[in-house]
Amino acid sequence: MGCSGRDTSECTGVTLGCTGTRWDARKQEIIKITEQLIEAVNNGDFEAYAKICDPGLTSFEPEALGNLVEGMDFHRFYFENLLSKNNKPIHTTILNPHVHVIGEDAACIAYIRLTQYLDAQGRPRTSQSEETRVWHRRDGKWQNVHFHGSGAPVAPLQ
Repeated sequence: MGCSGRDTSECTGVTLGCTGTRWDARKQEIIKITEQLIEAVNNGDFEAYAKICDPGLTSFEPEALGNLVEGMDFHRFYFENLLSKNNKPIHTTILNPHVHVIGEDAACIAYIRLTQYLDAQGRPRTSQSEETRVWHRRDGKWQNVHFHGSGAPVAPLQ
């Protein structure tokens, strides 16, 4: 990744803000799987999202009104009733990702997430959230086991 500004991943539609730092392979893995998870959200693809998340995923997020939620049912509701019905483009930019590698099979990533979307009148809008994800590798596969989001809800209400 060059530091001319941003490196846009062609396969995910997620833009990674450039920091000018060389990351080791493990940190790159965590950034990549985080991009894949966000792309599943943007596309309303619950099946892809569920494959990346632990079934017992815990989260604090604006949609839960400050409450800790556990499991996938809370998230499934948004996929089935909002995200999968959205036919307008959504683009996400991850700014300043910072990865903590916690041993061979655990890592944590913190970043700013900018989400660009079209509102009900077709006007471009941007929302910002601050996110932290805890990842655990089981059987060679990274799974998101905890999520904490602050700021604007990830799912723009249109």
